[in-house]
Amino acid sequence: MGNRLSKIATRTGDNGTTGLGDGSRTDKDSLRIHAIGDVDELNSHLGVLLCEDLPSALREELISIQHDLFDLGGELCIPGYVMVTEHQVARLDTLLEKYNADLPPLKDFILPGGSRAASIAHVCRTVCRRAERYIVGLGKAEKINDHPRQYVNRLSDLLFVLSRVLNRHAGGNDVMWEKDRVRDV
Repeated sequence: MGNRLSKIATRTGDNGTTGLGDGSRTDKDSLRIHAIGDVDELNSHLGVLLCEDLPSALREELISIQHDLFDLGGELCIPGYVMVTEHQVARLDTLLEKYNADLPPLKDFILPGGSRAASIAHVCRTVCRRAERYIVGLGKAEKINDHPRQYVNRLSDLLFVLSRVLNRHAGGNDVMWEKDRVRDV
C-alpha cells in the first residue's frame, strides 16, 4: 500500500468521474460518492471531537469507530465488497446501552449545544444522519449490504447519547428546548 498513494494529483477526475476500489469509474455526484464523502466528513468531525477533553474509555471507543468508518468507506468504495459486520453494529448497541444507562430520561427535546465537545458530537450526529440518507438512497438504487445502513443508524443514536454524556462530563446538563419560550415579533 505504500506506493498506492504516492501520486495524489492524477488528473483522472478532471472529467467529473472518480475511480472506485474495483477499478470502475463513477460520476463524482453519484449516490455512492455522496455516501463515501459523508462518511469521510463524519470521520473528520470525529477527529475534531477527539481533540477535546474526553474520558479515556470514550476516546478509545471513538478511535475504534473511526476505524469502522474507514471500513465503511472502503465497503462503499468497492461495490459488492463487505467490510462492515454485524459485530460492529452490535458493538454500537452495547455502547448505546452503556452510555445511556446513567442518563436521566428526556421529557422534552434538547438543543444541540452545551459544552464544546457535546456540540461537536451533535455536528457528528447530523453528518451521520446525512450519510445514512445517502446510504439508504444507494441501497434503493444498487444492491448493498445491510450493515452499513444499520451501522450509521446506530452511530447517530450513539452520538446523540454521547452529546448528553459529554455535557455532564463538562459539568453541565442538556440544553432544553423551551416550547413556550417568548419570541420577539
